[in-house]
Amino acid sequence: MDQTYRGSCLCGNVAFQLEGSFAKFYLCHCSRCRKTSGSAHCANLFAPGAKLTWLKGEKEVSFYHLPDTRFARSFCKTCGSMMPTDVNSGQLVVVPAGCLDSEVALKPQAHICCDSRANWDDGFEDVVCFSDMPS
Repeated sequence: MDQTYRGSCLCGNVAFQLEGSFAKFYLCHCSRCRKTSGSAHCANLFAPGAKLTWLKGEKEVSFYHLPDTRFARSFCKTCGSMMPTDVNSGQLVVVPAGCLDSEVALKPQAHICCDSRANWDDGFEDVVCFSDMPS
């Protein structure tokens, strides 16, 4: 069943709407995703055939494609927040989960590219959790 989701960047210059449904939700640990996220992995939702509409700031979205690969990213030129990427003209929209303002019922289905996982990316269940920034 198709739904409508909304999202935006950190600075608020870019906002979008996605009409469709998410088929997959993966946490990717490849070195490329780690570099673009600055973290252990990227959390990406995949929406085949979804309609992506830029509500504001489409000209503020920059697109980067790593030559000779299928790797690509869209991001806000001002704040660097990753934004959805429309792959193959509407055949697939890849949405970084963190840019969504709407809730998503789908939970991550798999960790992928685990052979590329960072050596420090293990045992997080044992790390202390704080509800806010620690003092």
